[in-house]
Amino acid sequence: MPTAAKPEILTVSQVTRRVKGALESEIGQIWVSGEISNWKESGAGHAYFTLKDEASQLDAVIFKGRLIRLRFRPENGMEVVVHGLVTVYERRGQYQINCDEIHPKGMGALQIAFEKLKKKLSEEGLFDEAHKKKLPMLPRRIGIVTSRTGAAIRDILHVLDRRFANVHVILYPTRVQGEGAAAEIVEGIRALDAYGVDVMIVGRGGGSLEDLWPFNEEIVVRAVYEARTPIISAVGHEVDFCLTDFVADKRAPTPSAAAEIVVREQTALRDAVVQLRRRLRKAQSARLERLRNRLALATASYALRRPDDIVRQRRQQVDDLTMRLHDRVAERLAERKARLTAATRALGYLSPHVRVARAREILAAQRSRLARAVVQRVAHQRGRVAPLAARLNALSPLSVLSRGYALAWRVDGTDGADAVLVRDAAALARGDRMRLRFARGGADAVVESVEEGPDGPTQL
Repeated sequence: MPTAAKPEILTVSQVTRRVKGALESEIGQIWVSGEISNWKESGAGHAYFTLKDEASQLDAVIFKGRLIRLRFRPENGMEVVVHGLVTVYERRGQYQINCDEIHPKGMGALQIAFEKLKKKLSEEGLFDEAHKKKLPMLPRRIGIVTSRTGAAIRDILHVLDRRFANVHVILYPTRVQGEGAAAEIVEGIRALDAYGVDVMIVGRGGGSLEDLWPFNEEIVVRAVYEARTPIISAVGHEVDFCLTDFVADKRAPTPSAAAEIVVREQTALRDAVVQLRRRLRKAQSARLERLRNRLALATASYALRRPDDIVRQRRQQVDDLTMRLHDRVAERLAERKARLTAATRALGYLSPHVRVARAREILAAQRSRLARAVVQRVAHQRGRVAPLAARLNALSPLSVLSRGYALAWRVDGTDGADAVLVRDAAALARGDRMRLRFARGGADAVVESVEEGPDGPTQL
């Protein structure tokens, strides 16, 4: 029978991480509305709380970096809309939402729309610094897109009249809040851009988020981005931020500040011009004085008073240097010639033909020495061999046989293969076959009689 598969056994940490991964991938970033309860802030500056409704509750946390950016103070019992990542706090195995935004519920819809559009336009690059245009230093025509009757236009005109009364201001009156305001603002931006002003102020006075909303409309933001004219966004008070602030070439905290940015104060500008003129004259005077001093020094110099003497000395120096150069060249040529001669001689020694001839001479000398050594060696060896040969010849059996002696073998067997050297006649019997060896040749014989001699070896 097949063995059942062994079940996978997970640790608690592994299960918790799987649940965390599933929550973060399946749910991820969401918006949640609910009532704050159990609000607590840790010593590190993080806040922990619970979001609840009539039926359920959800643990939540917002860390210090996000908490300090909130524009209100969350409290228990407050209805809010939060945005964050649904995840798991692994140590306790509890799921929670890590908040990055918290808004009062009454303003939640507009704030959510603001953040979504801001993120979208930022990803498209509308807020990049590379698209920002430089403001002109002295604009002659200033375009303004705002309400005809609002406080913003009065503040702007008052500042412009005080700082630079002769500037040309062109107002394109629009509604700045309510339905249809965004379309009018876009129309004003495009009209002034086509007319050809030097710089443009787009804005209004302070108000609620709903009042400022036309300046958060996508069509207005894109109109500011597409304009060729540099634009200053001046919407609301210093604490108010609209999307036109991020896309404009310059953000002013208030309409009055926009007017101060767009033109410099006339008296300050005049004083700056006077100061620059004074500095220019001072620099010119200093330069003229330096040039006069240089001229005076040059006029009093020896070179201008006795130029002929200077020329003669220079000619003498040239002659001296020329002679030294000739001597030096001659020395260098002699050195080069000596080196060339030495190199030629060395090259002759190293020539292949010379080296081959020398090698041949050495080879012939070695051959001659080898031949003499061989002859001497052979003569020496012959001198050593001659006595040995004489001794060997004296001891040779053949030498004994040549004096009349013979060697006798008894032959056993029919084929005569076995032969025994006979040293004693007693070893023979009548009829034995024998083989005799003389100094020259040999013979076969048959024993007819045996005569034994005295005991002991016979002396020869």
